[in-house]
Amino acid sequence: MPGSGNKRSTAIVRGYRRSDLENCRRLWEELTVKHREIYDDPSIGGDHPGMFFDEHLKLVGARRIWVAVQDSEVVGFVGLVVEGEDAEIEPLVVTKKLRGTGIGAKLTAAAAAKASRTEGVKYLTVRPVARNVEAMRFFHDMGMVNVGRIELFKDLKGRKWKQGLRIHDIDLGY
Repeated sequence: MPGSGNKRSTAIVRGYRRSDLENCRRLWEELTVKHREIYDDPSIGGDHPGMFFDEHLKLVGARRIWVAVQDSEVVGFVGLVVEGEDAEIEPLVVTKKLRGTGIGAKLTAAAAAKASRTEGVKYLTVRPVARNVEAMRFFHDMGMVNVGRIELFKDLKGRKWKQGLRIHDIDLGY
């Protein structure tokens, strides 16, 4: 994993503040760049991908976003989308230089604790993109070991997809 090897982060997790907006936009842009790389598609997120954080903020509300702060800098954030007894981690973002240092685990734990204690949530889900094997392994290590639903789609543009995903003896691209 990128980052500082196995060095553990000293980051603290706290609730989102208005003053975090620009840093969260920057992190959202990092997430978009990662998706552009994964899918080899420079158009993902448009010309100003960081601005999509604002839409996310409207969707979940500031009270359901937590940031990780290290050396007075916001280096990651997590959002929690709650619908009744279900909640989804969306998204989890840690700056590239600090991935693999435990920040994602701290943010995930904070979101899970909030979902369990104050939101009355029974199920916590996450939907990483299928090509993001690093994210899938991370969330598996965080205890998300059950498959709840699968989204299948047909690419109407006929782009080339990776092969090798097999579920229920069905070969799928990703």
